[in-house]
Amino acid sequence: MARLMPVRRSDSQFERRLAGLINARERGVLKGGLKGIEREALRVTPEGRISQAPHAQALGSALTHPHITTDYSEALIELVTPPFAETWELQQYLCDVHQFVYRHIGEELLWVTSMPCVLGGDAEIPIANYGSSNIGRMKHVYRVGLGLRYGRVMQAISGVHFNYSFPEQLWPVLQDVCQSKRAAQAFIDDSYFALLRNYRRFGWLILYLFGVSPAVCHSFFAGREPPAELEPRGRGTLIAPYATSLRMSDLGYRNKNQAGVHVSVNSLEEYVRDLSRLISTPNPEYEAHGVEVDGEWRQLNANMLQIENEYYSVIRPKRVAHSGERPTKALMRAGVQYVEMRSLDVGAFDPVGVNQRKLYFLEAFAALCLLRDSPPLSAEESARYEDNHVQVASRGREPGLMLWSGERTLALTDWAAEILDQMQGICELLDAGDDAKPFANALALQRTKLADPAQLPSVRLLDELNSQGVSFFELALGMSRLHRDYFRDLYPPNERRLAELHTEAQDSLAQQQAIEAADRLPFQAFVDSYLAGTLV
Repeated sequence: MARLMPVRRSDSQFERRLAGLINARERGVLKGGLKGIEREALRVTPEGRISQAPHAQALGSALTHPHITTDYSEALIELVTPPFAETWELQQYLCDVHQFVYRHIGEELLWVTSMPCVLGGDAEIPIANYGSSNIGRMKHVYRVGLGLRYGRVMQAISGVHFNYSFPEQLWPVLQDVCQSKRAAQAFIDDSYFALLRNYRRFGWLILYLFGVSPAVCHSFFAGREPPAELEPRGRGTLIAPYATSLRMSDLGYRNKNQAGVHVSVNSLEEYVRDLSRLISTPNPEYEAHGVEVDGEWRQLNANMLQIENEYYSVIRPKRVAHSGERPTKALMRAGVQYVEMRSLDVGAFDPVGVNQRKLYFLEAFAALCLLRDSPPLSAEESARYEDNHVQVASRGREPGLMLWSGERTLALTDWAAEILDQMQGICELLDAGDDAKPFANALALQRTKLADPAQLPSVRLLDELNSQGVSFFELALGMSRLHRDYFRDLYPPNERRLAELHTEAQDSLAQQQAIEAADRLPFQAFVDSYLAGTLV
């Protein structure tokens, strides 16, 4: 039987909940949660410049393909797995879909790091194109607006998103342990929002353990002065000496435009309320750009957010939406279905951008955030916790770094050790009946990083720069070539999966044509209907 580990600060509610799951009649109550990955990667030329070629037709339609699409740029490919109950199946799918992509992009490479290749400014980054349909045009115009608001260069940063839903058998057991009288879906919604709050509290740990973007190519700042905190390191390379994830710092996704924006995660209702307010509140700076000027659409609207997805957060509550349905409408219709963890850098040393040990850890970390006490957060508390994420992203390896822990400041290393200790019982519960103990082993690996920061991937990348005597660009280009060769040489290929992906690609092209043929509304009316939530 799994045992409860002592914690350094008492959380009796957590201990009671974990004990209730350990003693539940139904064994493996935490096992079998569904997990999926969204991996982004820039397509680059063999010389390492961002590709100007369109998304390959052999990969299917970026509008309608369920697993191979594009993100901001036509050159920013996004690979989306189906949900899997087994981590190894997820990893295998990622491997297969990478191999399929490499069969159809000629001599191009998938860039292996979150921070981009050599860039020649915004003009060199092509915005994704989704065809002539209303929904395709709307996706394109939304990205035009992002470029105006935040610059295209920021949108060329890549990441990995981990989607996770707890197993269905957990909820009635946990509801009984919590002695909750809420309706089933209301209890599930409350539980997921408790997880969201605790991810704001503890999610900085993901940046510390897995961040791998402490360096950036100097061209990222083309036409502007690099921040003073970045130091030159060899040819064309800038580093933040103690950074873990520049992608998640003020230089990356945390931008000044949204720095003061607050969206409550105290309940589903408050979350939807705050997002809806931002989508309907005009922004004078964006109004100055105009919306449709001389027949050219520059953005979907001039409000604080064009649509929900523009709000950047480290984690989101999600529900699979119907065609044309806004994310908040889907959440209000049927509640939270899963969460999307968005803090992960692309694993530069992993051919598919992530590895199984990381996925095991993230699953256990999600359970910790679910089970720990999670009182409501004020706007001020949220801001202070979010600042922890920024501090860890930009200087997480700084000796003696202190973080705000709710009532006082606490050394990062002490707080991290406490969190990892609390995960021990969860990992043992997840490992029950599995002699390989993958969750406990994944946790042990993270403990070695805490004991020896030289094991952190951010340090490993800087060590590679030093030992090879190359620039960030040269290192990333060389690694991109190695990963391409890995997939090209992988044998035997999964021909059944590759055939399925080929069929999906052909089907998606036909689906896009059908959508374009079926359009009847003028584009303005379509956008108005979508934003009003009346398309479905």
